[in-house]
Order: sequence, then structure tokens, then C-alpha cells
Amino acid sequence: MPSSTAVPVGMPAPADEARRGPRSNPWLTLIAVAFGLFMVGLDGSVVSIANPQIGRDLNASTADLQWVTNSYLLALAAALILGGKLGDRLGRRTFYLIGVAGFTVASVAIGLVGSIEGVIVFRAVQGFFGALLMPNTLGLLRAVFPPRKFGMAVGIWAMVSSVSTALGPIVGGLLVQHVDWESVFYINAPIGVIALGYSALVLPQSKNTAAAGETFDIPGVVLLAAGLLAVVFGVVKGETWGWTSAGTLGAIGAGVVVLVVFGLHENRVAHPLLPMRLFRDPALTVGTVITALNFFVLLGTIFFVMLYLQNVRGFSPVEAGVRTLPLSLASVVASPLGAALTERFSARFTMPLGMLLQAAAMFTMLTWSADSPYATMWPPFIAMGLGVGMLMSASSEAIVGNAPVTDGGVAGGLQATALQIGGALGTSVLVSVISSRVGSTLTGELTDAGVPERTAQGLGEAKDAVAMGVAPVSDAMPAPLKAAVVEGGHDAFMNGVHTAVLATGVLAVLGAIAAVIGVRRAPAVPAARAGTGHTV
Repeated sequence: MPSSTAVPVGMPAPADEARRGPRSNPWLTLIAVAFGLFMVGLDGSVVSIANPQIGRDLNASTADLQWVTNSYLLALAAALILGGKLGDRLGRRTFYLIGVAGFTVASVAIGLVGSIEGVIVFRAVQGFFGALLMPNTLGLLRAVFPPRKFGMAVGIWAMVSSVSTALGPIVGGLLVQHVDWESVFYINAPIGVIALGYSALVLPQSKNTAAAGETFDIPGVVLLAAGLLAVVFGVVKGETWGWTSAGTLGAIGAGVVVLVVFGLHENRVAHPLLPMRLFRDPALTVGTVITALNFFVLLGTIFFVMLYLQNVRGFSPVEAGVRTLPLSLASVVASPLGAALTERFSARFTMPLGMLLQAAAMFTMLTWSADSPYATMWPPFIAMGLGVGMLMSASSEAIVGNAPVTDGGVAGGLQATALQIGGALGTSVLVSVISSRVGSTLTGELTDAGVPERTAQGLGEAKDAVAMGVAPVSDAMPAPLKAAVVEGGHDAFMNGVHTAVLATGVLAVLGAIAAVIGVRRAPAVPAARAGTGHTV
């Protein structure tokens, strides 16, 4: 394999690479990290399908089931940048393999533990090891691909991430329906074993060797973890506590204060956990915001779309998952396309385009009703898939591609943190928006559908169920009344959906404007920031 004379810090010399066989091939590295990425992406979205069955089998309360999701999310968000920093300092290959192994073992433990408390604990363990794995996928790619090929590698990385997330409901539905809920976690065992064996053979070691003698920023680790934990905790509890409650505002406010202290601390230490100088690059900063907004739209929308398809339209989990396939297929096309467009025209073109596609998807959903034909559903799914895929490629290039090679893992952790916080905000905020709108319109929609006013007022207490797409009917109701309650309840739910998609569409338009203003075409990459210094 031909090489140039420049070898960046922390990378093996070309002569060493020639002797390492498969570990000199960046495309084999890409395949290896795709295994781990697929496992984490799939797990993130299949659990929502398994939660009802977990609740029945383990006698779990609604609050318990929330913690099945939240414990994973909190551990993941708190440790992502730490995972990237450890990879940069001590070896990205090492911490990627540790992450895959730990994630696999924790997945099996969740299926075996037999109690809801154990599931919650091992979900947190799973989240921690996911935080070691995820940022080092991008760090490894940043270290082995030259700049002119990095964009395409990120496009494929984004495709794997998007497809695994979108396939979750289908895979989860099949497993829960035909096997059991434990199989949702057991499926990670064969994937993890294959990932470990293959990665051990082909992944090269890379790290920032110049940082070997630096002291580790322990206070930074503590401050960042505490700040992120508080913010994410406030976000995930905002929907149940109320967004203006003292608990929600206190948790988020305390987290923001701690993160400000973290930023001040990072500017004062010689070897920071997250170098604030990275944010001097406008493309990296805007890319971080757009990453969060991208997953705000994606995960928030998928959440209420699955409620709509299953609870309003009556599809099974598998049928609902199949109907979202256009989103997955569109993201498959859009990820490498987005990478190619970013390489050709810069992220300043691709980011706004992706945001506008998502805005178009949201505004098209305003036409949905409780009995819309499928012909009205797949166009916004395609637009969203195209937008998600393009934004994953463009924002990854903007964040990781604009960071120095030595900070590749930290940049990957930064992107993954933005992704998780954006997804948590999307789900929590949009559920809250839908719930609020349902509460204000439910009684009116019920009476309009023919429910007697006194009965409609009594059913107003069921707004939480209606906000999940479930009509508050009982077997004791006469058939005409039951039909009227279903119609009114579903119309109230659709009012909430319309408010949520309108707000999300406006956010996407604002994101497009921010990308146009904040991102400029990157200058030629100097030698010090080049990829591996060799061609592929």
C-alpha cells in the first residue's frame, strides 16, 4: 500500500503497517467497528418494544420500566466523552474491545437476572460499556482513513447506525412475539462474539502517544459526569414531573451550572478531558448542535409514530416495524450520498439540506388523521430517512473530521453525547407536548364525537392513556358510545401529534438556518491534521 512520508502522532509507521497484514486495511477497520455500532444501535430501539412484556413478566411498574430506559441513557451520556478520552490516551482498539465485551456480557446478564431491579442495574452497566465502545468507533476511523476517504467511511458508519436504529422495532417485534423478551438482549451475544473475534484480528491500535506522560483530568471527569447526569435526569423526568416543576428545573439548572464550571476548569488545566479549543471551529460547534437536533427529530418522531401505528391504527409490532421500512431504506441511500455531497460541496450544503428534508417530513405529517391511508405515511418516512442519513454523514464529518487526529476519540464522544442528549430531549419533550395538547382538547373532541358531556368530562382523567394513543373504552360501554370514545380519543391524540410535528418542523428549519450561517467550507487540511498519511 503506498504511503506518504507524513505519519501523524500516535499512528504506526508505514513499514510497521506493511508487516501487520489485515490491520493495515482501513476498510477492514470499518467493517469491525460496524459490528459494535450495529449492536448498540439495535439495542437502543428494540427495548421499547420489549418493555410491555418485561413489565408483565417481572411485575414492574411504569416507573420501573422508565428506569429500564433511563438507567442505560444516564450511564451512556455520562461516560461517552470519558470513553473517547481513554481511547485516545490508552488505545482506541483496546477500549473498543473492552466496550464490546462488557456490552455483550451485560446483555446476557439482563436476560438471566430475573428481577426488574437487576434489569435496571445491568442496563446501566450496558450503558457504561456502550460509552466505551461508541466514541472509539469514530476515533478508529479518524485514525486510519485519510481525509479524502474519511467522508465516505463516515457515510457508511452513519448508514449502519441509522439502519440498526430503524430495524430495532422490527427485530424486537419478531423476537418478543415469537420467542420472549429475554431474546431481545440475548441476540447481542452472537453479534458480540463475532465482533470481538473479527476486531481482534483486523483492528490496528491507535492512540495519542504524545499524551503518554500527561496527567489525567480526574476533576474534569467528575464534573462532566455530574453535569451530564443532572441535565439528562432532568430531561427524562421532565415529562412526568412537569417541565416547570421545581424538580425538573432544579436538576437541569444544577447540571448546567456544573457544566459551566467544567468548561471553566477545562480552560485552566494543562491537559483537559475535553479541550475547549475544539469549539473554536464553527463547523464542529454547529455540527454538535445539528447532531443533537437530528436525533431530537428522529427518536422523538419514531416514538409517537410507533404509538400511532400500534395503538391508533391497530398494527402489531412487526406490522408497524415493516411500515417504517421506507425510513430505513432511505437512510441506507442517504448516508453515503450525504458523504459524497459533503465532500463535493461541504457540510454547509448537506446540513441545511438534511434539516429541510426533516422539516418537510414533519410538515407533511400535519395531514395525517386517525384513519389516514398508508399512501400518506411513506413519503414523510422517506424524507426523514434521507434527512437523517445526510445529517449523520455531514455532522460526523463536521465534528470528527474537523478535530485533530489526536482528539479523534474525544470528538467521537462529543458527537455521541450530543446524539444521546438530543434523543432524550426529543422523546421527553414531544411526549410532553402531545400530552399537554391532549389534555386541553380531549373533552371537546369526545363531545364532538357524540359522547355525552358529563361522560366526556369524566373520561378527561384518562388523558395519559389517550396521549399514548389508547382510547379509554371499557367492555361495559354500549357499542355506539365505545365507537364515539374511540373516535374522540384518537382525534385528541392526533391533535397532540400535529402540535408536536409543527414544533419539530420549525426547529428543523431553524437548524437549517444555523447550518448555513455557522458552517463554512473547510480549508485544505494541513499535514498535521491529516488522516493516516497513506492512501488506500
